[in-house]
Amino acid sequence: MSNQSQLNSLYYLAFYNYGEKQSLLSIVIFFIYVIGILGNLIILNAIYLDIHLHTPMYFFLCALALVDICYPTVTLPKLMDILLSGDNSITFIQCFTQMYFFLALAAVEVTILSSMAYDRYVAICKPLRYHLIMNKRACVLVIIGTWIFGFINSAWFTSVVSKLLLCHTKRIKQFFCDVKAVADIFCDTTTFYNTIYAETLILGLMTLSINVISYINIIRNILHIKSKHGRKKTFSTCTSHFTVLIIFYGSVFWMYMRPPSESENLDPVFTVLYVGVTPMLNPLIYSLRNKEVKNALKRFAGTKSI
Repeated sequence: MSNQSQLNSLYYLAFYNYGEKQSLLSIVIFFIYVIGILGNLIILNAIYLDIHLHTPMYFFLCALALVDICYPTVTLPKLMDILLSGDNSITFIQCFTQMYFFLALAAVEVTILSSMAYDRYVAICKPLRYHLIMNKRACVLVIIGTWIFGFINSAWFTSVVSKLLLCHTKRIKQFFCDVKAVADIFCDTTTFYNTIYAETLILGLMTLSINVISYINIIRNILHIKSKHGRKKTFSTCTSHFTVLIIFYGSVFWMYMRPPSESENLDPVFTVLYVGVTPMLNPLIYSLRNKEVKNALKRFAGTKSI
């Protein structure tokens, strides 16, 4: 970080109004954050306590809930601090530390979602070999490998980006060190975007391909089921995950794939949806659309009330 001496502080502009405190907005963000944390903690506890849910599908759901607790924690508490204190400054090191953990956890999230898609593919298309392929050892190794890959990948990306010279501005049009917003502050945008393209190719296309291929095979298999009830019952095991995929990738594509326009001022609002609301919705989706999780939550609630 050779340019740390050149630039002691950066400034977040999103939701910032010239040093004014915005208590009402901070309360809204606080409730989004707390509801998301509590929802995912409840999912974790319900699955842990219910032996019927000790299967690969719910093992991956636990891993997803853990990530959904961690990555809003990287960004939203700082936003609440800005809104309450009116101080929007952050040091160079703090900014890139935030970027490092956010990118690492985002990589873990997309990889876990892909693992869940593959799990559903094996369960539906290769049911007789499901327990052989998705055994406990394989699932644990996938999760461990996912976390290791996520943090190594983020270390590479952050180290490359942090060595670039900052010359355009000290102001970041976001409420955290988001990759898209940080692009505006670098002199060498070519190197920056080449790094982004490599990242997208390695991580984005790989995980998206796994999801797409898995669901193409799942739908193909379901269409071969003769009874309507059988098709509906089989696909019902995928609806929660499929809904989460649509929300996650929809918000990501809206944020990072659309061309620049005047609506860029709305980026922070959509980022809150992506960073805060999506992790909050995931446990709600799984609890409403999955009978086994609903039953586990009822048993969990019954245990807590005794």
